[in-house]
Amino acid sequence: MSPGLGAADPKPKPDPTASSGQGLGPDGLVPFTEVEAAAERLQGIAVRTPLLDAPATSETAGAEVRLKAESLQRSGSFKLRGAYNHIARLSDDELAAGVITYSSGNHAQAVALSARLRGVPAVVVMPTRAPEVKRRGAIAYGARVISEGDTSVERKARAEAIQREEGQHMVPPFDDPWIIAGQGTAAREAALEWPEMDTWLVCVGGGGLGSGSAVALRALRPGATIIGVEAEGAASMRRSLDAGRPVTLESIETIADGLAPVRPGDLTFRHFDALFDDVVTVTDEAIREATRHLLVEHKLVVEYSGAAALAALRSGAVKLEGRRVGVTLSGGNLDPSFLSELV
Repeated sequence: MSPGLGAADPKPKPDPTASSGQGLGPDGLVPFTEVEAAAERLQGIAVRTPLLDAPATSETAGAEVRLKAESLQRSGSFKLRGAYNHIARLSDDELAAGVITYSSGNHAQAVALSARLRGVPAVVVMPTRAPEVKRRGAIAYGARVISEGDTSVERKARAEAIQREEGQHMVPPFDDPWIIAGQGTAAREAALEWPEMDTWLVCVGGGGLGSGSAVALRALRPGATIIGVEAEGAASMRRSLDAGRPVTLESIETIADGLAPVRPGDLTFRHFDALFDDVVTVTDEAIREATRHLLVEHKLVVEYSGAAALAALRSGAVKLEGRRVGVTLSGGNLDPSFLSELV
C-alpha cells in the first residue's frame, strides 16, 4: 500500500460544483454533478448492465461478491459510457469535422459506435497487433481504422498527426473530464442498486474507469474502500503513485491489451492519488485463471483486461473476507481463439 493510499485514511469527496463549464471542480477533480449529468445523457444509449450475484466466487473469497458486467455493454465494454458522453457534448461545428481517437480496441469501438449514433464520421488509430475482434468491431460501426505501432505513445502521435491534417475533434481514451464522468456512471449504478456495498474493485489501464468510479462512490458511498487492479507487466499507475507523479514505462508485457497504456493521464493520476485506497497488481497467470473461472463457473465471456479486478480477489492480491464487494468486469471482447485455451 503506497504512501497516501492507506485504507484507514479518510478520503475526500470531490467538490460537487463544476467550474467554468470545463467539467472540473475547484479541487481539480471531476464533480459528481458531472457523473449525474452523464447518466441522464446516456439514458437510452448505454445499457444498465446487471450487478450479478456470484455465489461460486463469494464462497472461495469468503465475501459477498457481485459482478458489474460491463462485458454486456453495447460495443462490449464500459468505454461506450465515456465516449458517448464526450461526443454528445460537442458543438455542431465540432461534430461536422468528425472525430478521431487512438485506442487498443475498446475505446475505438465505443467512439465508432458513438459517432454513428450521432451521425458523424470517425477515424480510429489502433495498434498493429490489436485483437481482430476489436478491429472488426470498429469497422462494423463505420470507423476508418488505421494501424500504428504497438504502444499508446505511437498511436497517439499518429492520431494527432492525422488530426492536424484533417481537422477532426480528438476524443481522448481516458484523460478527459467528460470521459471520466461517463465512465463513473457504471459505479453509480452499482452503488444505487446495492447500498450495502462497502468495497469496489476496478480494472486500471489509463485510469478513466477508476477515476469515474471513485468520484461516484465518494459521493454515494463515502466510506467504501476503492481498490484499483493493474496487470503486473503494465503497472503504470502503481509506479506513478509510488513516484508521486505520472511516470512512463519503458516497456509493457501483458495479455491484457486493454490495460496497457505506458503512462497514466495527468487527470486520472490526480483522481487516483486523491480518492483511491490502494492499487494492486496481478500476474497474467492470475488474469487468465479469473477469465476461465468467469467462463466456466459464471457462464460469462470476459476479455483478459476485463477480468483483472476479479483476478486480484481470486489470487489473494487483496484479502476481503466478510466484505460486500463489487467487482468490475470491464469488457467482453475476448478473441475467440482464446476460448479453447481457456476451456
